[in-house]
Amino acid sequence: MLKLAVFFCMIFPAICFAENRKFIIADFDSGKKPSNLGGDFGSWDNDPDDKTHTCVDSFARSVRRGPGGYSLRVIYDVASSNPAFNGVWFKLNNADFTPFTKLVLWVKGDKIRGFTKVFKLELKNARGEKGAYYVSGISEEWTKIEIPLRRFGLKDYSQMDELVIVFEDNKVTEKEGVIYIDDIYLE
Repeated sequence: MLKLAVFFCMIFPAICFAENRKFIIADFDSGKKPSNLGGDFGSWDNDPDDKTHTCVDSFARSVRRGPGGYSLRVIYDVASSNPAFNGVWFKLNNADFTPFTKLVLWVKGDKIRGFTKVFKLELKNARGEKGAYYVSGISEEWTKIEIPLRRFGLKDYSQMDELVIVFEDNKVTEKEGVIYIDDIYLE
């Protein structure tokens, strides 16, 4: 039933979202895959054979934004003598972003293990276009990050392919750490 509802909303977004204008990509509340769009997601490394850096994602019940569900815990490490970057990807299943003006996500850094205050978000569409935006201002508290879609600079938002969080060794403020992500959506 959920897949049918997601499909309907992807075909007729104006009908589904006319009142609250919120299109959920991933809220992690179930503590399992897939995302709310029905797409897979997971962590990646630029060189999986290089064991000097890594990225691992998992669900966190103890650190979540709200009374129930989970958040996504991302443990990253780009402290390598080699060029290192890694992160988490989300398949968007050709979702139509054109009725929306901004991408929203909630982020929190881990006080004990440390965290970067900067990371990159990439959006990719089915035409092969890719846009990037650097997220900053991450703290030990849940922070709402709102990014106007136009800041990604894509020409076409009608068939979106992928959202990627990237930790780059030359951009992060801490080379190793943990961040939590919750409630990724469009408004």
